[in-house]
Amino acid sequence: MRARHAGRDARRAKDFEAFVAGAGGRLTQTATLLTGEPSDDNPRARRLLTHALAHTYACWDRLHSEDPYDHARRHLAVRFADTAWHRYAALGRPRRHLTGPLAGLTPRERLILVLRLYEGVGEEQVAALLGLPAERVHALCDRATATVLHPPPPLPPRPSAAKATPT
Repeated sequence: MRARHAGRDARRAKDFEAFVAGAGGRLTQTATLLTGEPSDDNPRARRLLTHALAHTYACWDRLHSEDPYDHARRHLAVRFADTAWHRYAALGRPRRHLTGPLAGLTPRERLILVLRLYEGVGEEQVAALLGLPAERVHALCDRATATVLHPPPPLPPRPSAAKATPT
């Protein structure tokens, strides 16, 4: 009996390792796009990915015919949405300075844009995942796309205190 469990556990671990070897790079890129961090310095993205992969591994035997990539991506997106809400919106904290083409987007806009355009998830699926109406997802995706394609001009530099003092 014990040998049968050991064999099943070894097969499970081997199957999961093969999944991570095939999907890990794309999931890492997805997490990095969501957090807006640079790809060479992305601790939040790696933390999100670690949680998503741990959750997927814990559910591995119960996935049956479900796509493990879809499961991991869904957990990644939901966890990002939850942490972004608690970190920024609910507590009124300023957002960390982001760089890159998605820097001008809110966390929700980034999430919708990445899921829709990078991951190719359907509008209705994104709406169901986030608990939003499909029309709202469509509007947010359109606005995010317009912001990325036509970013607002940079703000002019503020005058320094030395120049502002009259003599």
